[in-house]
Amino acid sequence: MKTRLMILSALFAALTAAGAWIRIPIPPAAISLQFLFTAMAGILLGWKYGTLSQAVYVILGLAGLPIFTLGGGMGYVLQPSFGFILGLVPAAAVMGLVTRQHITPKRIALACAAGLGVIYLLGLIHMALILNLYLDQAWPVSKLLWSGMLIFLPGDALKTAACCLICPRLAVYLGKMHQSQP
Repeated sequence: MKTRLMILSALFAALTAAGAWIRIPIPPAAISLQFLFTAMAGILLGWKYGTLSQAVYVILGLAGLPIFTLGGGMGYVLQPSFGFILGLVPAAAVMGLVTRQHITPKRIALACAAGLGVIYLLGLIHMALILNLYLDQAWPVSKLLWSGMLIFLPGDALKTAACCLICPRLAVYLGKMHQSQP
């Protein structure tokens, strides 16, 4: 079981990387499928292995593999969108914890909302710091909220709906593996 979970963690890290390349660029960030695969990892693998999958993704990108939407490497930390990528790690944990006992559409929707809350919190804070302090561009809160969150919400709703449809079926197929985690 542990070997299977490790393999699936690697698979979801790779899917998240692939999801970064399926994107619609909207400066200073991009609409991508990363959240879909992060949510599926947290929901299907649980908080522990879902978090591991996303941590592997972030570490590989920071190590220099060009798997983020705009490339990779340690310098990516200075990209305004890096906080959203970093937020994938705790978001997977939160979504795994919310769906720990019940992988139902209602619980999945709640998990996705909580995960998005984590991603947006970290992402918007990082975006504000980079744009306003490092790049000295003086973005007001309204512009940060629009460019860093509001424009992405319709796509996030579609990704959440996809998770609500796909994850219960996959959980049955995978045997709800994460429910047995401590």
